[in-house]
Amino acid sequence: MPNEGSYEAALRRSDEVHVDLQKNAGAYTMLSGDRPTGRLHLGHYFGTLIDRVRMQDMGVRTNIVIADYQVITDRDTTEHIADNVYNMVIDYLACGIDPDKTTIFTHSAVPELNQLMLPFLSLVTEAEMERNPTVKAEQEASGHALTGLLLTYPVHQACDILFCKANVVPVGRDQLPHIEITDKIARRFNERYGHVFPEPAGLLTSTPLLPGLDGRKMSKSYGNAISISMTAEETAKLIKKSKSDSERMITFDPETRPEISGLLTTAGICSGRDPREIAEEIGMDGAGQLKKYVTEAVNTYFAPIRERRTQIEKDRDYVADVIHEGNRRAREVAAATLAEVREAMGMVY
Repeated sequence: MPNEGSYEAALRRSDEVHVDLQKNAGAYTMLSGDRPTGRLHLGHYFGTLIDRVRMQDMGVRTNIVIADYQVITDRDTTEHIADNVYNMVIDYLACGIDPDKTTIFTHSAVPELNQLMLPFLSLVTEAEMERNPTVKAEQEASGHALTGLLLTYPVHQACDILFCKANVVPVGRDQLPHIEITDKIARRFNERYGHVFPEPAGLLTSTPLLPGLDGRKMSKSYGNAISISMTAEETAKLIKKSKSDSERMITFDPETRPEISGLLTTAGICSGRDPREIAEEIGMDGAGQLKKYVTEAVNTYFAPIRERRTQIEKDRDYVADVIHEGNRRAREVAAATLAEVREAMGMVY
């Protein structure tokens, strides 16, 4: 977690960018992405997907990386990776990402992006990489040994951001250290070799964190996540079997009643209502009635998205074309940036 001073500075910069975006969207290039480790869920949708679509539609140059190489930072298999990538792209398209406006690409298909790792690694110290709290958190969560790839994960993310000269990256507060190290790399490269890269700003998302059905962080590994790709029936079943507590009266209290409050937060975000208001309305009707309300709110909100998803899923060739075209465009941009880097470093022979 960044210290308060740097957080306040990041928040000020983020607020300035939010204001400027309304007037000068065309001056911005955005990079965002996901690791294809499973299905995208409601936390991803409300946390980042909505923002990506909004920025794309404002006229920001938008790029989404499917970080397939980063799956093996803390996992020993790539068994389901192709299926996860295809389903991720289907989710993007169903949620409103337009492949004519947004470049969707995979790490492994853009060698020029990955080649930036070599000069970038010379610009950071081992201590700076080890200090990154995300690296520590990822390692602890996986119980995996600290691989070289996981240690250099922040540098790989800097390559993602800087290959397309992104000057804005939507992030949660916990991801600000990645922006800080990217900023350092851009600044140090520019000072050492000549100006090539912008210094990116983290665009702090305003959406509150959507908890899982048990009040903990929404995560596939906890079994508390509603996936975008679930059917209405699967959603109903998952919500019905989610934990509640022994109190009949429904109240919104995230500290002492995380499970009930997690359900109320989901209902609130999907229905556009205050969770406290929903709690008051249900009152003594209990958890059963609350779960019915949540199910209806989620299924109503996602019905059109899921309908589009069903249509897109039928045309696998179209999905493949979207990935291939995105990879082609990303390679073009990465090759141009790499050429600039080599020229700045005097490595054109």
